[in-house]
Amino acid sequence: MSSILHKEYPVEAADYTSAGEASADIKRTLRQLGVPGNVLRRVAVASYEVELNLVIHSLGGTLTLEVDPGWVRLFSNDIGPGIPDVELAMREGYSTANEEARSLGFGAGMGLPNMKRNADQFAIESAVGVGTTIEMSFCLQ
Repeated sequence: MSSILHKEYPVEAADYTSAGEASADIKRTLRQLGVPGNVLRRVAVASYEVELNLVIHSLGGTLTLEVDPGWVRLFSNDIGPGIPDVELAMREGYSTANEEARSLGFGAGMGLPNMKRNADQFAIESAVGVGTTIEMSFCLQ
């Protein structure tokens, strides 16, 4: 089934001043489409977490929003160092955030767990030296 909406957001590495702009636009867009509040809240949390991970951990990437009649989907693709141990990275509290991110209040190690907790479907693939792809789906029913 084709999507009724497709938007891409480029996200720059270490751009803390713009961090959160893509997820704010996603929330605004979904609100305008009439997405139910309970789904909107979960997408907002997940999109913010994945956007911040792009800023903090990657060398840049893209956050993509797709909406079709039954689903909201988020795709994150980055160029980056990749995640050497995805299982470890999925643990609450585990973080590899640098000092700059930590000094700004980021990097608590809740990003990936929060994404998985809020999405109805969650998948992550990562290759060291290549990058990471995250796909999240949220059911509208």
